[in-house]
Order: sequence, then C-alpha cells, then structure tokens
Amino acid sequence: MAPSSTISKIVGAPFQLVWFLYDVAAETPTPILFLIFVSLIGLAFGLIYIVLHIVAPKPRLPYPSEKTYITTNPDGTISKPRLLPCWYDRWHAESRLKEQSPSSSPNTSYPTIPAGFPVPDFGTVELAEVEISVVIPAYNEADRLIPTLEEMVAYLDENFGRPVTSGPGSRPTSKGTGTPKPHRNVFKDASAHKRQNPPSGYEILLINDGSTDRTVDIALEFSRQHNLHDILRIVTLEKNRGKGGGVTHGLRHVRGEYAVFADADGASCFGDLGKLIEGCEDVVDGSNRGVAIGSRAHLVGSEAVVKRSAVRNFLMRSFHFVLMILTPPATSRIRDTQCGFKLFSRAALPHIVPYMHTEGWIFDIEMLMLAESAPATPVLASDGSVIGTSYGIKVAEVPIGWHEVDGSKMNLVKDSVKMAIGLAVLRASWMLGVYRRRLA
Repeated sequence: MAPSSTISKIVGAPFQLVWFLYDVAAETPTPILFLIFVSLIGLAFGLIYIVLHIVAPKPRLPYPSEKTYITTNPDGTISKPRLLPCWYDRWHAESRLKEQSPSSSPNTSYPTIPAGFPVPDFGTVELAEVEISVVIPAYNEADRLIPTLEEMVAYLDENFGRPVTSGPGSRPTSKGTGTPKPHRNVFKDASAHKRQNPPSGYEILLINDGSTDRTVDIALEFSRQHNLHDILRIVTLEKNRGKGGGVTHGLRHVRGEYAVFADADGASCFGDLGKLIEGCEDVVDGSNRGVAIGSRAHLVGSEAVVKRSAVRNFLMRSFHFVLMILTPPATSRIRDTQCGFKLFSRAALPHIVPYMHTEGWIFDIEMLMLAESAPATPVLASDGSVIGTSYGIKVAEVPIGWHEVDGSKMNLVKDSVKMAIGLAVLRASWMLGVYRRRLA
C-alpha cells in the first residue's frame, strides 16, 4: 500500500498546486495580479536576454596573418605573404569618425535630395579595382577543388578577361568581353564613369579555413599551370571558423565591383554567374545596392532531388517551414536560402558584411536578413528629384544549374538540428537587441 500511496501523492501534487494558485489568485486584487504577470513576463525576457548573450555566436577578430595572402610568381615560385586589401578597415575607421562628428552633413554631395531624406554614403567604400571578385571558402577540398577552379577560370577568362598586368597596387586591364555596367548608378559621381582606370578583370580569393590536407598546394599548382599570378590569392585562417566565417572574411577583402561567393565543390553551375549579375541589376536601388542569389527551388521534383533519401527531403522541408516562421517577411519568401552561390553589388557590402555574427551553416540567412533590414535610401526620378524612399536591399532569386557532388562534410541529422537551433538563436538575438547594427 505504501508505494501506491506515494505514487498517488506524486500524481496529485500538480493538481493541488493548480488549485492552490487558483485560490490565491481569487483572493488577490486584479491590479496586483496584473503587476505580478507583467513582472514574470519581464523576468522571462530578461533571462532569455542573458542566455542569448551567453550562447549567441560572437565572431573573433582576425589574426594579423589572416590579413595577408600568398600567390604564385611568374617564375613559378610562391610569393612571400602580401598585405590583403581591405575596404572594411577603411569603412570602419571612417564610420567611427563620423560617429564622433555627427554634425557633419552627408547631404552636401547630393544637393537634389531634400533635408531629412536618407542619403547613401559612397565615400566609405573604396572604388573597385576589378570587375568581379570570387570568394571560395575551402576546408579540406583537395579532392574537389580542381574541377571547380577549371570551370571558374574558363568562364571568367572568356567573359571578364585575364588581367594583363597584375601585382600589388597595379590595375588590371581586360581582354574579355566584359559584362553590362550597372544601369542605375544614379548616386555615383560622374567622375566615377570617367575613371582613367575603370575596373576590369577578376580576382579569386581562396579562403583556406584551416585545411589539414593539400588544398593550398593544389591551388598553388593550379595557379602555376594557368598563370594566375596575383589573380588567385590564397588566404589561410589560423583556426577553422566555419563556412560563414570564411565567406565573411573574404568579402571584407574583395576589390570587385561585384562580389560573389561560390562553394568549392562546384555543385552550382558557375556559368550562370551572368544570370546573377543580370538579376542584381534588375533589383538595384538608387544607391546601387543589390543582391542576387542562386536558387535550386525549380529543381524540386527533378531527378536530382527525388533520388535523395526520404530523410534528407523531409529535413529540407522541415527546415524551410521553420525558416518561414522565424524569419522576417522578405527573407521568409525566398525559396532557397542555402544555395552556395550568391552575388552582391559593391555598394551593398557595407550594409551586410560588417554586421555578420553567424559563422556556421545558417550564415546565408543572416546575410539575407541584414539585406532586408538595410537602411532606407531615396528613390530618384530621371531629373534627380526625390520621389520616394526604398527600404532594405532587394534580393533577386535566380534559377541556376546545379548537380549533386559527393564528399559533403555536412552531417545530415546533427547539422540540421544545429541549424534549427542556430536559426532560433539568430532571430531572437536580433529581435531582443543582442545583435544590433553597431560598430564593434
């Protein structure tokens, strides 16, 4: 009888607690109950805020060696570490100075814009030196890198041209057919279109994320064989940061009028880069800010997707359902956020890259959220007058070719759970102010 009595007490304890709380509430005045309720809600939010400060990702500062790169010399030798150009450092320094001198008016460069309208700041971003920058995050990609580089270089040579002269501080000249210039550069000075050395050619930044295999050696050998001296630049991170950390680090150092990151496995068809540029140009705003992302959504139901395991397809759909719930409106409508083929106009980078926190698999989502929440910019008529305001940076989702490639480092179940948790932490951190658009 004793064990049965103990079990009954345990089962009945919750009901007794509920009735006790009910009796207390019935005897307590309504204003006091409301005060207690509000206090509990505030305490809950306070605890969540503290927990988020503890668990939310905080990217580390780069080591000095990570701000250098190596490449091959014309004689086939490996260069000594060279200083990596960094638009971000200048942008950060100038932004801090402007914070300390808020009285300076940015509207002097644009007299057609009435007082009170937001004005884009082009002075903080160095002018592009090349037409396209390609960032490749790589971690132990020795077995998959060569086909990817071959496809990239063939396309870039044909469409953008190989720089005839390149080196530290030099300006490349192009032999390629090039790509259409942005047709909405309404805020750029006229002198920008009449530059003596307009941007041309391309660069490839291979971000070696602490690889332990021959990724770097294979990339250098490829550079020798294809004469990519100072075009293929290899940046080595001392400690592994994850794909998001590698991409963010690379985007801080691009010199291109456009910057695109592409996975090292070559799953995305690099020949569709032109589609991304066209998509970006279709959505650029008055500040020439625009983003275009490759999308595999049109492949749903195709043989490449159907052949995947049922578990993988289920997890993919579940993640997109969670994404739709947790992300802001524009981001939630994007059908494929995880494709590793995304392009940014140079003017868009300062509104996204400096505020990145996530370095794992869901960094793409934070990029898209930052684009959506970017500061407003005026919309100009053909005569230069302001006719409205455009909020956020528009994102074009562009269908691209894609195929499955073996050798993925993603653990299907484990990383899917991590992505869902990471997405919840990311969204909560931005909503509660743990993450903000502020200078570190």
